[in-house]
Amino acid sequence: MSVKLGLDAKLYRNTGSSGTPTWGEVANVKDVTLNLSAGEADVTTRGNAGWKATVATLKDASIEFTMVWDNADTHFAAIRDTFLNHAAVDFAVMDGDITTAGSQGLRATCMVTNFSRNEALEEAITVSVTVKPTFSATPPTWLVTT
Repeated sequence: MSVKLGLDAKLYRNTGSSGTPTWGEVANVKDVTLNLSAGEADVTTRGNAGWKATVATLKDASIEFTMVWDNADTHFAAIRDTFLNHAAVDFAVMDGDITTAGSQGLRATCMVTNFSRNEALEEAITVSVTVKPTFSATPPTWLVTT
């Protein structure tokens, strides 16, 4: 059995070009959630013996994570500026180091759709971030490191 732990997973931001990515680990993250889903189309027919039938349609994805508010962190500043400037950024959400053969996850050019600052009384200021794939010459792909 091969179990992966969340603490070994990595979030990366591309600081290079789309064709020749330079992946920088975004280490200033706490919990990361990769949401993957698909729309549904009803394909029920009378020949289905009284059962509804469904096929998956368009896939959807979002990446949610929490960062410590740190203006000196280059990844934090880039993600903040991406949100403020309505820009796009390339992310890879991997189950291990992106340079290790067999690591896998979603690679997508995304827009930041949520950048909410949390100011708990006895905690560090954090920001909750949501990114979603956007229009790009490079569509989202499932990346497996070889």
